[in-house]
Amino acid sequence: MENLRPIGRFLFFSVYTTAIVAEIWLRNAVQGVNMRRSMRVRRRWAIRLLHGVGIRVKQTGEIPDFPCLIVSNHRSYIDPILLLQHVDAYPVAKAELANWPIIGKGAKLAGILYLKRENVKSRAGTLQGISDIIASGYAVILFPEGTTSGVEGTLPFKRGVFQLAAKARFPIVPVAIAFQDQDDYWVGDETFLSHAGRRFRQKQINVSVHYGPIQSGDDPEMLLNNSRQWIEAQLQLS
Repeated sequence: MENLRPIGRFLFFSVYTTAIVAEIWLRNAVQGVNMRRSMRVRRRWAIRLLHGVGIRVKQTGEIPDFPCLIVSNHRSYIDPILLLQHVDAYPVAKAELANWPIIGKGAKLAGILYLKRENVKSRAGTLQGISDIIASGYAVILFPEGTTSGVEGTLPFKRGVFQLAAKARFPIVPVAIAFQDQDDYWVGDETFLSHAGRRFRQKQINVSVHYGPIQSGDDPEMLLNNSRQWIEAQLQLS
């Protein structure tokens, strides 16, 4: 049974995700493009997908339902999905995701910002995109460590987005993602298929998502430090 479990979950992941992408595309074709509607469909996808692959989520704190910047520590490829089950938001993701089968197309249809981290112009464009999206009434999800990690707390946060938030006075909501088992961290050179295949064998994967207090102000260092300290404090408690 344990050997068959990852096969069944991969099939569910692929078939269900394909069906949702098709639904969003068809709704756009028939009813016209509506990002709010697409995000609602995506939220339904995230909830059912996580449950279908054995991921059980405990959520604490107040989920933001207003335009803001959501910043979180980064552990795994599923981190954005953990948040997208709760919020209608544009996640910031590596540009390579656009080439992923099915996922890349679905992400574009339901709202995403792609970033080439090594490209200075791309980083500047992403910051401008974040500003425009929040100003238009949506939230943005960002992982300011820049990559996944298995350290006890967090890696140093990139400063750019906190400078943007301070200048534009965007509210920031810190989020701490805590997996019960460190084997669920996706770090190093392990491929997505290798990691997912290994962890999908487990009957259940437990993770906590903690939403923190709103951070606001015109001091970027204060915003960064307060957000990071709150996240690290929650990770120590989890």
